[in-house]
Amino acid sequence: MFCRSNTISQETVIAGEITMRTPMHRREFLRRSLVATAGSTVGLAAFPHLLAAPGSANDQVRLAVAGLRSQGNGLANVFQGLPNVEVVALCEPDEQILDQRLSEMRKRRNLEPNGDLRGYRDIRPLLERKDIDAVVIAAPNHWHSLMTIWACQAGKHVYVEKPVSHSIWEGRKMVEAARKYNRVVQAGTQQRSCPAIQECAHDLQAGRWGKVQWVHCSKLDARGTIGHVTSPQAVPDHIDYNLWAGPAPMTPVMRRQFHYDWHWQWNWGDGEMGNWGIHYIDDFRCLLGWTDVPTKVIAAGNRFLWNDNGETPNMHFALFNYDGVPVVVDIRNLPDPERGGDRGAVYLGSRGGNHIQCEAGHISIARGGGWAFDRDGNRVHQYKGDGGRGHAPNFISALRNNNPKELNADIEVCHLSTVVCHQANLAWRVGAKATVDQTRAVMKQHPNALNTLNDMLEQLHDNRVDLEKTPFMLSAELTYDRRQERFTGNGATEANRHVRLPYRPGFEISDRV
Repeated sequence: MFCRSNTISQETVIAGEITMRTPMHRREFLRRSLVATAGSTVGLAAFPHLLAAPGSANDQVRLAVAGLRSQGNGLANVFQGLPNVEVVALCEPDEQILDQRLSEMRKRRNLEPNGDLRGYRDIRPLLERKDIDAVVIAAPNHWHSLMTIWACQAGKHVYVEKPVSHSIWEGRKMVEAARKYNRVVQAGTQQRSCPAIQECAHDLQAGRWGKVQWVHCSKLDARGTIGHVTSPQAVPDHIDYNLWAGPAPMTPVMRRQFHYDWHWQWNWGDGEMGNWGIHYIDDFRCLLGWTDVPTKVIAAGNRFLWNDNGETPNMHFALFNYDGVPVVVDIRNLPDPERGGDRGAVYLGSRGGNHIQCEAGHISIARGGGWAFDRDGNRVHQYKGDGGRGHAPNFISALRNNNPKELNADIEVCHLSTVVCHQANLAWRVGAKATVDQTRAVMKQHPNALNTLNDMLEQLHDNRVDLEKTPFMLSAELTYDRRQERFTGNGATEANRHVRLPYRPGFEISDRV
């Protein structure tokens, strides 16, 4: 199965079930469906990977955007810049941010304060509006699933940011809700709409480069510590903490910065594995046409050097087995004092991506494109990409056609990619302290895993990390039941405690969605 293209044939457009407000609009759409139209790109400079040529004219799609601090604000401008798409509602529990975004968008669009664009702190009254077709969700991770399920139940289509879930169980409930209510639900893994990924997927699955032997997936960023506080921090008055926490624990805030740094605390975030790793994990599943998840995982790493309030590892790698194909996922946040900035991976450039070793050579590909190399390391074919410029238009097209099969990143596809992130995180969380020799003994079962460990050890040495004071956390090999979506064997009891999370009253996800 190749990655879906966002190119729609004339037959697909005509045969698709298109939801229109009037028969005249439907006829007009069919008449214009083969005519390219010009469109604007208002306020899109910060999100160039989502820019796209406009599609066919159609009646207006009305959107709401939930979560506005950064990514959601960019997405609001991306979608507003598409032809016949209008953002009519913004939702954010931080009143200061909400007011700012409303003011910015009204000014940009020359709207009156009492006009069509309205703001909400709570998504529930927003979902009661019958004039909203879809919701774009960019709230913190712990809200993704519940907002998606509520939106589907309210008859809305959904574009939800990655990682789509905060636990394995709730991700499956998102899929069930999308299917039960016949909603179009697109995940924000926009690289599935990148021509480079699509072309490379075609070639790999067609056998152009021979059998795939192993995969190395990496994402490397030089982040900094989030700081350390010893007492709970006051929640700013302009933030409704009840609405911000939603289904997650409303525990005292133990971090200096309220926004963003929740990524590195387990109650709300999923670490760098879920923050950035999901993109390249989703890529290799797309490239290789894998329709499920690995059945075995071993994880190692720790939160080294930083004595802060973060809980997630800043050096984390996992060795997976996917039906006999070894996969290493390598996520790092420490700098390289010798080289400066981001550290190079074992096989890739400074920022990471995917190295796919094949019989006839290898592929090195990341956001924006990559190359195929022969066995001697010579470049033989370039994969040119744009990072996924057509992703937002792909969602709008599928929504207009009421056709989830048209999506490049359907919710079930990204649920499974997110499961891989959860597998890596949960394996690390149930691990135990281990010496370097113990870690090396486990990882030498595959040369790529051992090379990754040795490269990581060099980086830790360069950062003067004392591995006796802060040792590796190393898991046993966890096995995973794809059908039950649960762990089995050694360590399963502890890992399965996190497969389904508890929810606060009023924000529960029920067994039957």
